[in-house]
Amino acid sequence: MKLRIKGNSIRLRLGQSEVRQLATEGVVEEFTDFGPAEAQRFGYALHATFEAPDVSASFADGRVVISIPADAIHRWAGSTQVGIGAVQRTADGGQLQILVEKDFECIDAAADESQADAFPNPQRGAECAPASI
Repeated sequence: MKLRIKGNSIRLRLGQSEVRQLATEGVVEEFTDFGPAEAQRFGYALHATFEAPDVSASFADGRVVISIPADAIHRWAGSTQVGIGAVQRTADGGQLQILVEKDFECIDAAADESQADAFPNPQRGAECAPASI
């Protein structure tokens, strides 16, 4: 799972196995350790939810959690739909853009970048460019 945060936008890209895991187990989670202490661990996760009707994001205890209604996850996982997006209001009256996408093969990927779990690129032959968030 790849995480990109820029300003008030957050985007997660999932490989094929991660999309399957999210659809079957209801959670995909990763961690980055910045040091030896537990407080130096950063986590990010996607959770399927049956309680909330909308996509939402939260941050607590060094962990970002994106919650997505389970039925939306199942529709997305079993289709050619590229992503699930939402806008969430922030405390200061602003907006947080949330985007969860299938990770496609990049046609011009760096030689050291593994694409083993990426979805086949539907635009073979086109230059690979990240989606706008």
